[in-house]
Amino acid sequence: MNALFSSSTTARTVRLVTQSRCDEVIAQLPAAERPLAAGFAAKPGQIVLLPSDSICGALFGVGTGEDAFALGAAALGLPAGDWQIEDMPEGLDPGLVSLAWVLGSYRFSLFKPADREPARLVPPAGTDTTEINSIASAVMLARDLINSPADIMGPEGLEAAFRKLAKVHGAKVNVTKGDALLKQNYPMIHAVGRAAGEAPRLLELEWGDPAHPRLALVGKGVCFDSGGLDLKPAAGMRFMKKDMGGGANAMALAQLVMAAKLPVRLHLLVPAVENAVGAGAFRPGDILVSRQGISVEIDNTDAEGRLVLADALARAVEDKPALLLDFATLTGAARVALGPEVMPFYTGDDAMAAEIFAAGNAVGDPVWRMPLWDGYEREIEGDISDIVNSASMPLAGSITAALFLRRFVGTTPWVHFDIFGWNLKDRPGRPKGGEMQGARAVYQMLKQRFLD
Repeated sequence: MNALFSSSTTARTVRLVTQSRCDEVIAQLPAAERPLAAGFAAKPGQIVLLPSDSICGALFGVGTGEDAFALGAAALGLPAGDWQIEDMPEGLDPGLVSLAWVLGSYRFSLFKPADREPARLVPPAGTDTTEINSIASAVMLARDLINSPADIMGPEGLEAAFRKLAKVHGAKVNVTKGDALLKQNYPMIHAVGRAAGEAPRLLELEWGDPAHPRLALVGKGVCFDSGGLDLKPAAGMRFMKKDMGGGANAMALAQLVMAAKLPVRLHLLVPAVENAVGAGAFRPGDILVSRQGISVEIDNTDAEGRLVLADALARAVEDKPALLLDFATLTGAARVALGPEVMPFYTGDDAMAAEIFAAGNAVGDPVWRMPLWDGYEREIEGDISDIVNSASMPLAGSITAALFLRRFVGTTPWVHFDIFGWNLKDRPGRPKGGEMQGARAVYQMLKQRFLD
């Protein structure tokens, strides 16, 4: 069992309090303790600690009682020790409550150790602790990869993490690196990463029975994005260590697939590069001929993610997957549209879109389908090339980026996630920094498809 779970029979009790029952619960406290609850309104994450001989150890606000992730504030809000839950609101999933508690304990401690031990949870009845541990481990993998600075999580560091993941699950790895990318026809991955100190590379993992349906996962692995010759300003570059968040999410999802032993033939692809400034940097106005033979004029070197993804997607479709999904921190336009908490996704499959949306709602991983609007195809048409890498109009940037990627997947069933991969501020169960977004929803959908 996870170190944050406890089997103690003497754990203190934390009583979950909804706003509708707040006055009633306070009235049940001994008269001498009611002043301790002054100002307690059962807002999500609000905590009142009670004496050790009280009817419970703490009151914990859960608002309307509909959001399991409110419990994400418990692990670091309650004193260290063992706790059990009382008065679980009807309708809250015990597994999701347990997951929120564990995820709320996360701190990136590689360079600054955590200043306290988190509170441990006695899992409520109905919790599949094996599954919750698996999901929590995957989320924390994604967070650790994204939070790691680019000096240790460049293309070489990402490859090391990729190989470690493969070794744990007995998967096979193939790495195409440096000039071998040109020899094996990955010209756009090479062009984007060739100016960096660490050579660009395509990381590939294969796992599972070849007789099972083929599932391809592609993740953008731009380990740092300076913008290239179209250099980002300082503020825009500050957190570009997170530009490999799509790769981190794809790797975390692959870990879940393998841990659950889903009956699929998994193919994971992460083009790992740094978009740097140097003598070898690709230039505005250059025309790159992709792996698929589509010519792409470079309008902006800061629209590099779609270039490396295009070559990786082209490779993925060559093996005719039954389903292809990609994750990428691709556009700021996606954040303008939906903000940092709801992840847009694109697909031409209405049934699959409905499945992913429902799955996201079920597991607290909010996603929203965006349109692949054919009318905007004209915005990526090239004058002297097949297409351009940056649309001619400064609007609908997430849609035009998705349309660019669609050129490289053909008729393969495909879903594209334009994720943020980052929490701007601490929220219950979702601390500030790197985050797994959209991938838990996909995992839930895949389980329903392949296990039910």
